[in-house]
Amino acid sequence: MSATLTPAQAAARMVDSLGVEALAKAQAYTTGNHWILLWGVVVSVVVAFVMVRLRLLDRIAARFANPARFWATYAVSAAFLLISAVLALPWTIYSDWHRERAYGLSSQPLGDFLGQQAIGEAISVVLVGLFLVGVYALIRKAGRRWWLWSGGLAGVMTLLGLLAGPPLIEPLFNDYQPVPPGEVRTALERIADDVGIPHDRIFMYDGSRQSDRFTANVSGIGPSARIAIADVALKEASLAEVRAVTGHEAGHYKLGHVWRYAVIFPLLAMVFFFLLDRLFAPTARLLGSDARLDEPRGLPVFAVVGSVLGLLVTPLTNTLTRIGETEADLYSLRTVNEPDALASALVKTAEYRYPRPSPLEEVLFYTHPSVEKRALMAMEWKAAHPAPAAPAAPAQP
Repeated sequence: MSATLTPAQAAARMVDSLGVEALAKAQAYTTGNHWILLWGVVVSVVVAFVMVRLRLLDRIAARFANPARFWATYAVSAAFLLISAVLALPWTIYSDWHRERAYGLSSQPLGDFLGQQAIGEAISVVLVGLFLVGVYALIRKAGRRWWLWSGGLAGVMTLLGLLAGPPLIEPLFNDYQPVPPGEVRTALERIADDVGIPHDRIFMYDGSRQSDRFTANVSGIGPSARIAIADVALKEASLAEVRAVTGHEAGHYKLGHVWRYAVIFPLLAMVFFFLLDRLFAPTARLLGSDARLDEPRGLPVFAVVGSVLGLLVTPLTNTLTRIGETEADLYSLRTVNEPDALASALVKTAEYRYPRPSPLEEVLFYTHPSVEKRALMAMEWKAAHPAPAAPAAPAQP
């Protein structure tokens, strides 16, 4: 930061350096994402309406003499997940593949995208299907407090996902390899030492397969925790930027943010199931469904209630996430102390997250604080913690 610039001026200059055209493109993409979120709810309602009107799940449930048995519940739940995915596929292709390519954020071929969607759906059928079997068992056996127990079940599933995700699920979508020896690995090993992650869990992965976004992450808990940095970041970032970004991600791990969400998610699940218990019947009537709460053929009703409540709770979950992102930025600044690199790395993310949203837009839709606000914090840190002056050269005799 120049001595003549205030932190605010320095942050603004970084954002302005992107250029008017790039900023306009980022704003269009980001605003489009807000509409995607809203239209996604509409798509969920339409898919549920079609499934109810065509009685697709009713026909499957009718094949079982006792629809309350394990395999009957699982079959109907799996069918719901598969049919929903197929009906929503055109929307998924548009929102998750076409728009990314249209804005230059991905070069993934459609065939590869669909293949990965199929893998994700297969995982969903197994894991979410089993979770739904558990929820329906609790509805039938736990009485009026089924929603409380179901929230607990969601917490267990969350912990299992955190444990199994890095070693078992994520490698199905990307190739993870150890970061090769060199200055980058040495820098990452120092950060790993600070947060207690063994050196054999420092990876690079082919994130460019899905996206051209600049990213890294620290995922998992306990024995599955690891540092992973995308090949895009390794190719486009300076060593200082790699250190700053990885320090941010390590901050999430060190500060226990994953445990925060492991508590918050089950609580939100309890609230959802509680409201679902009250809203199921009127929503079913609106859709034209005669399913009861304890029947898996009523899953389209679940989906409609879930999509609407999910949209309404978005500002709350976004706020919690923004708090965590700010804390992780501060952790990076305190431990890595690369304010210029952190700010410059953040500006690189502005292509898919408009850096100057209105306060209301940020509260409602942003999962991260605005890029300009984060860059400003880095510049304020730099101003408050000036680098020590280099020692004077010894006088020549």
